[in-house]
Amino acid sequence: MHVFLETDRLVLRAFTEADADHLLTLDNDPDVMRFINGGRPTSREVIRAQTLPRLLHDHPCFGTRGYWAAEEKATGVFLGWFEFRPLADHSPVVVELGYRLNKAAWGAGHATEGSRALIRKGFTDLGVERVTANTMAVNTRSRRVMEKAGLSFVRSFTEDWPEAIEGSEHGEVEYELTRAEWRRHRQAPAVR
Repeated sequence: MHVFLETDRLVLRAFTEADADHLLTLDNDPDVMRFINGGRPTSREVIRAQTLPRLLHDHPCFGTRGYWAAEEKATGVFLGWFEFRPLADHSPVVVELGYRLNKAAWGAGHATEGSRALIRKGFTDLGVERVTANTMAVNTRSRRVMEKAGLSFVRSFTEDWPEAIEGSEHGEVEYELTRAEWRRHRQAPAVR
């Protein structure tokens, strides 16, 4: 097992073909998929033909992957995944942050903990200059994770959804954090 990153409570490791069942369970929870595809089920064939190849892709500019299976450190239980993927295969300068965790992991701070660790690694080890993240405007939980991870709201925007889902009429939002902002925030004195 290739461990990419560890936090106090999480292990982020490379995906393998053996993760297909974990992904099938995750992507078939209507609550988990509500803001992704409206909660529609995902077939095993889609997991094998589309999802796994995306998660197993190596990014040459990183020399590694852009998606990581998240496990609870204490138990090894699969919690979901994190995305920290360069927007261009040839450049690590701008990466997209994302996460998809099972309901058992919601509300425990895992998304924030994993996101902060990936951001730190990106800015200190991987040559990242800007982290960006998007979600539906109505996805308040995901927006809160972005804010807790240090990202700031940039803009609202709309795109054509191939199949509109509940809430898509409100558009999407983009958040970002630059390396310079991250450094300034880390060096700022604590407010008492």
